[in-house]
Amino acid sequence: MVVYTGCDHAGLDLKLKVMAAFPELSWKDVGTHNGDSVDYPDYADQVCKSLTQVELENHKNKITDSLEGPAMGVLICGSGQGMAIRANRYPQVRAALCWNEDIARLSREHNNANILVLSARFTSPDLAIKMIKVFLQSKFEGGRHQRRVDKLSSDTGC
Repeated sequence: MVVYTGCDHAGLDLKLKVMAAFPELSWKDVGTHNGDSVDYPDYADQVCKSLTQVELENHKNKITDSLEGPAMGVLICGSGQGMAIRANRYPQVRAALCWNEDIARLSREHNNANILVLSARFTSPDLAIKMIKVFLQSKFEGGRHQRRVDKLSSDTGC
């Protein structure tokens, strides 16, 4: 599986640690690659544009659980909020800002999240690694949750 990842300067250290913890994954790291101050929406956009293409292919191939498709994503910034807000502007993206393993699991099981968002300032590397593991192993339950997930991508009329 490909895991698209991006971070801002605040998330760089955590991103490098979690990538090193999962050498078996095919990481597509869009940056940032140094500690210089950057704008997190730029990196969220790169990950989300790639995942949007994947999700459209999943839909065409009748893949309903994002985990069964070829790619997922991980975004990291200081609080996680900025990355989550930007990512969720993309209709095919379901980015979940998670703070423990249970929330990471539920984001997959109930919301079919395809991007895990982490807070570098409030998440230890050990917890981040546990959350990524749970996130990438948890299956979407479908059923009543599918109807709700479908509504997430629908036009709001605004």
